[in-house]
Amino acid sequence: MRYFAGVDGGGSKTYSLVVDEAGNVLGSGLAGCGNHQIIGAEAAVTNISESLHEALRQADLKEEKLSFVQFGLAGADRPFDMNRLQPEISRQMNLQQTDIVCDTMEGLRVGSPTNTGVVLVCGSNTNAAGRNEKGQTVQVGGFNDLFGDRAGGYHLAFQAFSRTVRCWDGREPHSILVDKVPAALGFDSMETMIERCLDDEIVEAPLQLSYVVHEAAREGDWLSIELLTNMGRELGLAAAAVIHKLGGFSGHIVPVVLTGSILQSGRNPELLEALKKEVSATHASCTFVIPQLVPVFGSVMLAMDRLGIAVTEQIAEKFTNFGG
Repeated sequence: MRYFAGVDGGGSKTYSLVVDEAGNVLGSGLAGCGNHQIIGAEAAVTNISESLHEALRQADLKEEKLSFVQFGLAGADRPFDMNRLQPEISRQMNLQQTDIVCDTMEGLRVGSPTNTGVVLVCGSNTNAAGRNEKGQTVQVGGFNDLFGDRAGGYHLAFQAFSRTVRCWDGREPHSILVDKVPAALGFDSMETMIERCLDDEIVEAPLQLSYVVHEAAREGDWLSIELLTNMGRELGLAAAAVIHKLGGFSGHIVPVVLTGSILQSGRNPELLEALKKEVSATHASCTFVIPQLVPVFGSVMLAMDRLGIAVTEQIAEKFTNFGG
């Protein structure tokens, strides 16, 4: 019996699964941030190792028993990133065969049976990529605001904080975020919150504000709906750019796979409507897919592909029914 693992390293957490060749999930592990662009390669791989070793402990297996480990890591965008990550993985873990892909590719694999199409990632951060029938791949964005990204939880939190200040001081109409934002951060008023942030020279907004925006949008808050609509439009622009750069898909319907917590869990209707509208304006032959499976199963499937193990309907059903 062969054993392998899939690892999904993101901005907020790292999730690992150990699986046998029959598709049985034998162990799972959860740890902190796995994005080296946020916390550095050594710290990120330490979290990745912790996650994988917890899954191995549950499976009662040693590293040496794994035939293959597929890493799907946020921030693994360029050869420069691979050259930082691979030596650190080799230093901290004793694994037989490994491969690293950007987390976009595990998202595409989990949402498209043919492993072709477009994938949008929108969790703590954002990315967009695609793969056509010739195996050609492209990436659009995936770095930060300086390089044109205008989506993701951190971006949303920053916008929420900034725009809420404007609503409070009268530069924009009132929003219920004026009450919700300071309360979420443990302050009794906007004034108290602003004074403390200025005193402490705070320059970033806490990620938790992205959840506050979703909550306020459900309550009909105009600002929250606007922020999420704008993000949907930006994600749609990224998907359209990927399709254009790949030069089409031979007239076939293009799957656009939506992954990451904001798209898979949040599912804000205004965001999704704006996203679909933006893509469909230039590429009508698209279908939008929100996978049932979390992205780590994309890494599992990529590992199976590398080992020549078919993802049968029976195996896919085991993955779907996994509750770990």
